[in-house]
Amino acid sequence: MKAIILAAGYATRLYPLTVHKSKALLPINKKPIIDYIIDEMNHVDGLDEIYVVTNSRFYEQFLDWAKMVHSKVPVSILDDGTTDDSNKRGAIGDIAFVIDEKQIDDALMVIAGDNFFTYSLKDYVDFFHEKDRDCVCVKVWEDEASLSQFGIALLDEKGMVLDIEEKPSQPKSNTVVFATYLYKRETVPLFATYLAEGNKPDAPGNFPAWLYRQKEVYAYTFTGECYDIGTPESYREVCEMFED
Repeated sequence: MKAIILAAGYATRLYPLTVHKSKALLPINKKPIIDYIIDEMNHVDGLDEIYVVTNSRFYEQFLDWAKMVHSKVPVSILDDGTTDDSNKRGAIGDIAFVIDEKQIDDALMVIAGDNFFTYSLKDYVDFFHEKDRDCVCVKVWEDEASLSQFGIALLDEKGMVLDIEEKPSQPKSNTVVFATYLYKRETVPLFATYLAEGNKPDAPGNFPAWLYRQKEVYAYTFTGECYDIGTPESYREVCEMFED
């Protein structure tokens, strides 16, 4: 299995914190957000390469970070060649870029580099192998007023995805999809198909929202938390929760 960590966004909602620093490198309890992701990846059996895709603005920062990160798996940094929001590739565009650059022909984990979570990636990957299907990870969300800010999944009784919609105005369930995805080897070429059809290249959840119409996709319901750090206020709240 290969892994792509998405870190090419510009996080303009977090300005001024992210004017000169990638959101994924912001510290929580003196440790960059992306380090927590690497820590979880270190427990995943069969993961043999991690690709961090970033932009030209933050590329050198990630090269410096990679020299110090404690990873059992080799970590490579890729510059997607973009410089700001006006020419960004979008998350799905970046996934396709890495697949093409590294000629990935393997099962694939895709995770947003700003994900701060407490669930087990190992347990999620074990579920993926057990189901032998493409997977999304979900949590039942109690705050119904905020559901329209997320990707929402509708599942059958076995956990198979019946519907996924990004930020719906009328959510069909209270099951929220978070930005960690597991794809089978034969699914990887479909990223190029998705983009060739003219579909949106931005939010990574748009791909599984398209994919479940092509083949079976299952949802892993995790225990633990995943925090959406979108504003300076929400970042400060998470820092306070996890400060020693």
